[in-house]
Parts: sequence; C-alpha cells; structure tokens
Amino acid sequence: MTDTNDAYRFDFISIDGEPLPLDAWRGRPVLIVNTASFCGYTPQYSDLEALWQRYRDRGLVVLGVPSNDFGRQEPGSAGEIKQFCVANYSVDFPLTEKCQVIGGDAHPFYRWVAESLGEAGTPRWNFHKYLLGPDGQLAGAWPAQVAPIDRRITGEIKGLLPDAIQ
Repeated sequence: MTDTNDAYRFDFISIDGEPLPLDAWRGRPVLIVNTASFCGYTPQYSDLEALWQRYRDRGLVVLGVPSNDFGRQEPGSAGEIKQFCVANYSVDFPLTEKCQVIGGDAHPFYRWVAESLGEAGTPRWNFHKYLLGPDGQLAGAWPAQVAPIDRRITGEIKGLLPDAIQ
C-alpha cells in the first residue's frame, strides 16, 4: 500500500532526461541536496560523493538537485552541470535536471517539504540537505552550513541503514 503523504509519490527527471521516481528507492534512506556549481558550498560535492561511496552498498542514495534559485549560482545547462560535477568532483551519485526549490514554482517535493516543515524548513541557500527515511518520511534536515559528513548527518544515516559494520 502506498502512503500518499510520503516522498515516494514524487518524481524528478534525471540530468540525462530520464524519469527518476523517488519510489525507485522505496525502503532506502535518501539524502536529497539542492546543489549549485558556483557557490561557496560547492566543495560539499566531495563530501556527498564520499557519503555515497561509503554507504551506497548498504542502501543510502544521495540525490543532487541542481538549482539556480540562490544567487544565480547554477546558470548552466544539464550537460554543463553534469560535466562540471564529474570533472571537478568525480560525482557518481544521481543528479536531477535543474529545478526550482523555493516559491510557488518549486518542484512538488520541495513544496511538500515546505508544507511538512513550515517555512523555516525550506532551503535558505544551496546545499540544504533533507534525509528521507526508508518509509519515505522526512528523517532530518540541515542547512548549507552543516557539512554532509558532519556527525549529525552521518549519525542519522547510520541509524537508518540495515545493521552491519559501520
């Protein structure tokens, strides 16, 4: 049975133009991060890739959502964004097409987050992080200033992964 109030009802489009339904990762924790190529926080791509490499075999999904909403720091095309991420940070985790993450035209996932967490829970800048639990519910949210490898984030991720050597 599908819960119509969980994140699994939302679909993105991959940076390559393919369907990217969150339902494909049902039962797995998903870290969703709005990203930008020309931001002071852009080096967080390295930490996001490190998380992906460390925990993906145990089920973690890292999903980058490029957005030009803050400071116009993601002006490029899908091809330019992907090339930048791969060339500069060896990004191997999934990326979506460029999306709005704030306001009335925000992607439906981000509108759901705003409804769930209130205005204070919406992204305030690039590299805002949301962790979905295996049940598709929000399990955590952190602003850009909190690095992806911060213990607050990795502790939550570890708590959602199947038991194994951590």
